[in-house]
Amino acid sequence: MPSQQGVLLAVSIITNHFGDQVGKVCGCLLRGGPLTIQEIERYTDLPHAQLKNCLLVLIQHNCVQAFSTEKSGGFGVQVKVITQYMTLFDNILHRMRFPKFLAIVAERFDKTCESLLEGLLQHGRLTLEQVMMRAMSKRTEGNADVLRTSFSELVHTHFVERCPPAEPFLETLENAQAAKRPKSAGRPETIEQQALKAAGLSEAERFFIIAIGKNNSLDTEEGENLDTTLGKKRKHDALEDDTEVTIHDKEVLWRPNFEEFVRCLRHKACVERVHASFNVGTAAVLEAILEATRSTEKKVKEEKSAPLLLETIMQEAIRRPGSPQSIDQVRAVLDELGGQSSVEETDVLYSIDLRSIIEDAQKAEVESVVSRRYGKNAYRIFRFLVKKDCLVETERISEEILIEKKESAKILYRLYIDGFLHMEKATSREQQALTFLLWRIMENTQWEHVLDDMYHAALNLSQRIAHELELEHEVIIRPRDQLDETQLKRLQRVIKVKTVLEASLLKLDDAIMLFHDF
Repeated sequence: MPSQQGVLLAVSIITNHFGDQVGKVCGCLLRGGPLTIQEIERYTDLPHAQLKNCLLVLIQHNCVQAFSTEKSGGFGVQVKVITQYMTLFDNILHRMRFPKFLAIVAERFDKTCESLLEGLLQHGRLTLEQVMMRAMSKRTEGNADVLRTSFSELVHTHFVERCPPAEPFLETLENAQAAKRPKSAGRPETIEQQALKAAGLSEAERFFIIAIGKNNSLDTEEGENLDTTLGKKRKHDALEDDTEVTIHDKEVLWRPNFEEFVRCLRHKACVERVHASFNVGTAAVLEAILEATRSTEKKVKEEKSAPLLLETIMQEAIRRPGSPQSIDQVRAVLDELGGQSSVEETDVLYSIDLRSIIEDAQKAEVESVVSRRYGKNAYRIFRFLVKKDCLVETERISEEILIEKKESAKILYRLYIDGFLHMEKATSREQQALTFLLWRIMENTQWEHVLDDMYHAALNLSQRIAHELELEHEVIIRPRDQLDETQLKRLQRVIKVKTVLEASLLKLDDAIMLFHDF
């Protein structure tokens, strides 16, 4: 469950996009977990018809997942199936990142692909026909064949995927947990995790598409072994026998694959961190490795890159500006990156520890926050404790950092009160009455606090943007040629303020992704 500030931010995002009623329903689900429509109705006091529309909006925009499960009615009462709804917190936060997602597609593809993705981001789940109709309504877009080709390219590169089942069925929670719990007894899966698993499609299903070939036959571009057409199951033999098949553009729903976009942003963050820590050549080698191994990644938070031959890394890296130009130089860069080598038969393979790069970036981000908020001495103390990664007594910190004990104690206590440090009290063995304080950074706890602060800051920025737009609503909606000089200045001011605040929000979101998504 997200933190309180995370919930407030998510509700604010939904409210800004879809209104107060949808925001109210979203907040109810974020705080209450999976609920039935009757429970949501009781908590929100919304009329049934309005509540149903709110849920449909959230499902349409990939912010809520419905699922059904069995519920016992008690002794002698027949078991019945109920439908519950759960929020997808990550997908709600992704609504702040739509400009970043569009920028990724703009860098890799043409304007047609960008327009197709924009339609899916703006309208949520759409059929291929709906996506194409929206794109063709713009005079700048191509014909149907061009649009189909561009859409296939987005699916092939995994930026667009099929939507999961609208309402997957789960066993009763107790039975499902007992069946899936390993004998080595770990923590059982929550009902939310089970629902997401049940709704998940296989890799082949997610990116399966059938396109019309030159002779009006059907060519499978993804998942040749999948026994489904768009919206209808059929035997694989039918594909081989060249049986006539109808493409159901009106039946299959598509959506952006947020996982692939987040993976791209994670790679970019790793490259930027290495560039800042080393140089452009080292960053170019890492970028080449990530690009070459991208298709092998099974999840966003991969600990390490897939192993690659040194020669393969060299071939990929040499194409990039500023990259090393010899095998020895590439090997030296891999050593700088802490590349881990392994031997497979006679070949030596290299992989990069991505987790350590992300952790290094997280530490640098928190150090930057401490420096801006508390000053240079606080930054030095915090950085010292990050490197030590153990309990350190106040006096030793003062001696190492060369700061008076009184001042260092004051800084340490302030950092502790604000949640940046962990403190413990210890008693001297020689003098039982003498106690002293020990300080440490507990990353798991402290980083959660930092993330919560970021949620709070993002909420403040989004509310400020909404306030500025509401304040100048009159001049924003009026045509420019109807504005006098004073009103025109107000319009220019609000546009400038909005641009600055939105840029700040996107930059803050980079930090949020570093701790939450990467």
